[in-house]
Amino acid sequence: MATRAQHSDSSEQGRAALRTWLRLLACTNIIEKHLQSQLRQKFESTLPRFDVLAELDAAENQLGHGISMSGLSQRLMVTNGNVTGLVEQIVKERLVTRTMAPHDRRSQFVRLTKSGKRAFDRMVPEHRAWVERIFSQLSPKDHAAMDQILAKLKDATQRILENAE
Repeated sequence: MATRAQHSDSSEQGRAALRTWLRLLACTNIIEKHLQSQLRQKFESTLPRFDVLAELDAAENQLGHGISMSGLSQRLMVTNGNVTGLVEQIVKERLVTRTMAPHDRRSQFVRLTKSGKRAFDRMVPEHRAWVERIFSQLSPKDHAAMDQILAKLKDATQRILENAE
């Protein structure tokens, strides 16, 4: 049977966890809204589109080729259906190409076109500047502490979710 002190500690931990989650969510929403607005105004683009281009650019740099649609959805942490609609739109704009995988005709590979690479490269410095401006009030020590805490939270969350499956 839990004592009053244990229950109180547990309740306080629960409130602290909820408070932290809400603050983290609020910060994320504020930052995403700002980035979304800036991308729309400066490049007539969206944050999901920027994220797709960024993942394709990273895949090209890391792997030397495109990435499968399922690999792209895993990297973006969204469903295949979400990626499919977005990629179809970007294909129409000729920013990416989609080809059948030679080893599996059901699988498609996506990669940046030259114009997609140019468009992404134009967005990167602006995007970086917006993010740097948002975080400019934090000291290097603050950044290091936040990075360490968020890494710990990410690892703990992944462990908890893996054990729940």
